[in-house]
Amino acid sequence: MELDQLWQQSQQLFRTLQARICAALEELERAQGHDATFSHDPWQYAAGEGGGITRVLEDGAFLEKGGVNFSAVQGEFPEDFAATMPGSGRRFRATGISLVLHPRNPHVPTVHANFRFLMKGDGIRWTAWFGGGADLTPYYPRVEDARHFHRVWKQVCDRHPTVADYARFKRWCDEYFFVRHRGEPRGVGGIFFDYLQDRLPEVYAFVSDAGHAFLDAYLPIAERRRREPYGPRHRRWQLLRRGRYVEFNLVYDRGTLFGLRTGGRIESILMSLPPLVMWRYDFRPEPGSPEARALELLQPRDWLADEEEDDSNNDKPSSV
Repeated sequence: MELDQLWQQSQQLFRTLQARICAALEELERAQGHDATFSHDPWQYAAGEGGGITRVLEDGAFLEKGGVNFSAVQGEFPEDFAATMPGSGRRFRATGISLVLHPRNPHVPTVHANFRFLMKGDGIRWTAWFGGGADLTPYYPRVEDARHFHRVWKQVCDRHPTVADYARFKRWCDEYFFVRHRGEPRGVGGIFFDYLQDRLPEVYAFVSDAGHAFLDAYLPIAERRRREPYGPRHRRWQLLRRGRYVEFNLVYDRGTLFGLRTGGRIESILMSLPPLVMWRYDFRPEPGSPEARALELLQPRDWLADEEEDDSNNDKPSSV
């Protein structure tokens, strides 16, 4: 498959995924008794060619804020930034879909997914690769939810054994989505991959499969948790943990840094940030509390291990 053809097919894939995911989430809003819909905000890339469509839903019954971005842009990297990536030259083409969903209910996890195709070169000779992944950030983790999320991604990887390795991508995710200055994981992980350059048509098939599997990975969890009652204590914990999400995205996230270093559209880049967040000085949950248990469950583990675990975190704190 020629790179120009792969560039065009990838754009179409990511446009399709954006429309499909937004439609499913709007249906979930209707199931919650609300008619909230995603905005449709086309934009042009000011620092080069192309643009994208940013779609955001705010103040919904299910989503407090959710964003699903599509972009396809061309431009030139700063020289120092170009040196951090494979290939020679400074020109680039980049297309992808990026989404972050911040549910209102603290028992429903925040989720992130991103799939992208990049080309870097001098306009004649190109180095191309795919990257992406998905990770789950629960505030009150449930073993069954984490297992379901990981099971879906393992099944996707197993369907593409020549280019995808669940065990490797799972470790990569655990290492990448780690808030290093806090010494703690962002969530329960998922899969993460980058710079997949070999067998590009096969990698494209894997990325397409993974993109279409996102709803299978997340919606069953959302359906299980969206009606669970919560009170002020749950909400405070959610806002405190969202602070870790903000710290990661502003300090480490590759997509955020890519957008900022390449003159991207700020509103679209920062749509991943939650609408409300809280920081408290040196906050530590009470030992033995569900919040303390939540931090224990966030430690990297083999979520698909055969042995059964008691999901004791279903004992939720009372409202205070």
